[in-house]
Amino acid sequence: MAERKARADALRNREAVLTAADELFARSASPRSVSMDDIAAAAGVGKGTLFRRFGDRTGLIREVFEARIEPLRHAVEEGPAPLGPSAAPRDRVPALLDALLRFKLDHRHLSLALEEAGSGSPYEGASYAWWHNVLRETLQRLPHPPEVAEAAGRAGAAEADEESGSVEKDADGCTTPDPRAGVLDRAADCDFTAHALLAATRADLVEYLVDQEGMTPHRIRAQLATYVSRVLSEDQAT
Repeated sequence: MAERKARADALRNREAVLTAADELFARSASPRSVSMDDIAAAAGVGKGTLFRRFGDRTGLIREVFEARIEPLRHAVEEGPAPLGPSAAPRDRVPALLDALLRFKLDHRHLSLALEEAGSGSPYEGASYAWWHNVLRETLQRLPHPPEVAEAAGRAGAAEADEESGSVEKDADGCTTPDPRAGVLDRAADCDFTAHALLAATRADLVEYLVDQEGMTPHRIRAQLATYVSRVLSEDQAT
């Protein structure tokens, strides 16, 4: 009974801390300006509780971010189209990016603080890696242009010939170029394209567009949709 009560108290404290931190972050110019003392006082817990549970302010920022983005991640992993895995890739790619952009517009300072946490590189964070992986895999599901599909067919045949020992050689006794190169190039293209598309949703860019350029969220979303459509159209044409 005592152990169960301790766990319940720990959960209540965690929720109190996350709620207090979220509210303080939202009201501040930057989450980095909010001290652990401020959060502990607002949550009604000791500062030692914060450090034991979250480590430091960066750990707390990460926890708040993950708690807020979890519903969106759940929709991406298990939800219906256009965000869920059953969606057609041509529809899912722009839906994923729009949803991520809307989240960052709604949580600008929190997203920016997380991207700048630790090493200062957003590309090393677990959240970025997760989104990049989802986007890359979705891009790879797009229909192949005819020449890539033909290369894939040749790749399968070449692999079968290699296993059977019937690999063709030219007049000089050298093996012919590997037709799988085109397939590998496409995989690399999807990896890079995922990075390039996610760059358009970076929190520091969102912050700049809103604060310095005076762009409205609606206009930013419209510009992103146009950009994504152009990228996907060019990808299908190449």
